[in-house]
Amino acid sequence: MSRLLGLTSVLAIAATGVAAEKNFNRIASFPVMLNHAEDMRDQESSPEIIDVTADGMTLVYTDSPAEGVGMVNITDPANPTPAGFVKLDGEPTAVAISGATAFVGVNTSEDFINTSGHLMALAVPSGTELAKCDLGGQPDSVATNGEFVAVAIENERDEDLGDGRTGQMPAGFLVMVDIADGNLNCDSLRTVDLTGLAEVDGNDPEPEFVDINGLGEVVVSLQENNHMVVVAADGTIVSHFSAGAVDLDGIDTVDERGALIFTDSQPGRVREPDAVKWLDDDHFATANEGDMDGGSRGWTIFNKDGAVVYEAGATFEHALVQIGHYPDKRSDSKGVEPESIETATFDGTPMVFVGSERGSVVGVYDVTDPAAPVLAQLLPSGIGPEGYVSIPERNLLVSANEVDGREDGAAEAHVMIYEFAEGAAQYPMLTSAGADELIGWGAISGMSAGEGSTVYAVNDSFYGYQPTIFTIDTSVTPAQITDATVVTRAGRPAQKLDMEGIHFDGKGFWIASEGRTDRMIPHGIYYVEADGNIDEEIALPSELRAVERRYGFEGITKVGDTLWMATQREWADDPANHVKLVAYNTETEEWGAVLYQKAEPATGWVGLSEITAHGDFMYVIERDNQIASGAVTKKVYRIPMSDMVPAPLGGDLPVVSKEEVRDLLPDLLMTNGYVQDKVEGLAIMEDGTAWVSTDNDGVDDHSGETYFFSIGQM
Repeated sequence: MSRLLGLTSVLAIAATGVAAEKNFNRIASFPVMLNHAEDMRDQESSPEIIDVTADGMTLVYTDSPAEGVGMVNITDPANPTPAGFVKLDGEPTAVAISGATAFVGVNTSEDFINTSGHLMALAVPSGTELAKCDLGGQPDSVATNGEFVAVAIENERDEDLGDGRTGQMPAGFLVMVDIADGNLNCDSLRTVDLTGLAEVDGNDPEPEFVDINGLGEVVVSLQENNHMVVVAADGTIVSHFSAGAVDLDGIDTVDERGALIFTDSQPGRVREPDAVKWLDDDHFATANEGDMDGGSRGWTIFNKDGAVVYEAGATFEHALVQIGHYPDKRSDSKGVEPESIETATFDGTPMVFVGSERGSVVGVYDVTDPAAPVLAQLLPSGIGPEGYVSIPERNLLVSANEVDGREDGAAEAHVMIYEFAEGAAQYPMLTSAGADELIGWGAISGMSAGEGSTVYAVNDSFYGYQPTIFTIDTSVTPAQITDATVVTRAGRPAQKLDMEGIHFDGKGFWIASEGRTDRMIPHGIYYVEADGNIDEEIALPSELRAVERRYGFEGITKVGDTLWMATQREWADDPANHVKLVAYNTETEEWGAVLYQKAEPATGWVGLSEITAHGDFMYVIERDNQIASGAVTKKVYRIPMSDMVPAPLGGDLPVVSKEEVRDLLPDLLMTNGYVQDKVEGLAIMEDGTAWVSTDNDGVDDHSGETYFFSIGQM
């Protein structure tokens, strides 16, 4: 198996003499707003760093905007329940648990100069304060081995001062506090000076993350200084060294280009590690997020003497590209931005879990050989995974996803739980792994059946410089993107397109482009040849242009000589909760339409997002614009073809009848995440098998998840 392309788990155990494949699959998603009183659930809530009690039954996470720590009861991990919220007197930055005691770093700094904070011990799950130690500075990461607590005192810089560079006092340091009888012994507090070690700015170390190995040694990342330090339990320096640099090739570094083009390079890209975790007493792994000057887009295994044992380079990022999780709008500097890391042993297999903050994915690596890790799985997460905790005794992995996207129309913040058990991996459902070249994709919109097991799909205007038709093989699991054809004019990527619908006619493609006048994108229909060249452009007639609105054609299909396009929402002349199904005869060039009555939304809006003909019926997807717990309408309906008789534009239009075929809400919960809002693709094969897909918005304010699944025969 390729260490880069293999996304099927290589992990197996012996069961009655037969190898049984085991995989991680998500079994629950807990929206952390549930830990607040009902009248407070609209406030921003953000789980960041997370840990678990020794019995594996209670999770504790920090919530910076809500200034407290939340708890989740996972006695039944598939059905997590709120276990309480403890308000603190400052901003919690990290939590580490020993037994049933949570040690929380709390930042109480007035500003970047007058820094302060304390380490608090809380009983779990009562939330009772047991002790509080003044730290003398602003804490960041916290770790414990049950004998002492290590705290990185970052004393972070003001990024708006001095071009955001280090060299701003006071300097950070490391704190160690002993644990006695399960509680903090504040009198034992000792500090470790970390100045004078790093080459970048030895006077301002800014320690970021800490972890403790079996020898009681603390590894500390000095992210902005691109430096690592190993400290003995007595506070002496064991080793320290530069985290070094990586030569990156095959990456996309141009921000806001609206295209996934992986031909750039970054020689000598400094790693600037964020999270760090020990693998054993001699090796640790780092997530190389970057900050001031770098970020190598991957992760590294170091020996504690500074030797690099393994370097991922761009391979982790490429794996995320292949499953549609590449965050193009932030690609210029740090790509998928690996920020967090966890290590654990499951069924005797040592593993590293690498979290992509911007790609919202957890990479699972088998590190049986630390010099040659094998990528076993990629797990979908909520938006912006920040912290992880593994519970191998219960075969569980937990991620804390910090982004509360409700103000931007995205999902609330979640804690997600995965179980390592027998069975196939549920995700990804669509991948370009195995293609002859690296194919980046996202924002899948309209779909159409091709020949045999082929489905064609288009991306929308998120990738404005790269309008693409994707060829998908549905005969394999996961479905595989085998080719990507860029739509062109005169040999160059076509501009001013928002492809929301596609129909394959056996030779080429009819494309429906949703216009947006304020961006000078016209509503229109295009015929595209097999090689991607636009052969014909058809503008809307005056009757439609006079009443057009932003939300236009969201699908296209063909019956005989007639193209049918579904209009997403009402235009100026439509009755309330009715939209046009627009007809265009390719031979006579006549236009017409019928009306479709959609659901009346309780919140937001409801519209159509796809149309496809099959047999005696026309099928449409009707959806609301709500996500997660707010989602109500995500359905497939069918219309008798006998109703599809267009009337002339500008007059009274007949209203078609409709019949519900499938409520998609249960399907959208099949991987135990939250309901995605944009169900936008429907392709019906010759034998009646239907495929449905969702649009992941190019991983912009989105978890990046794309659902691509069959709903059986129509």
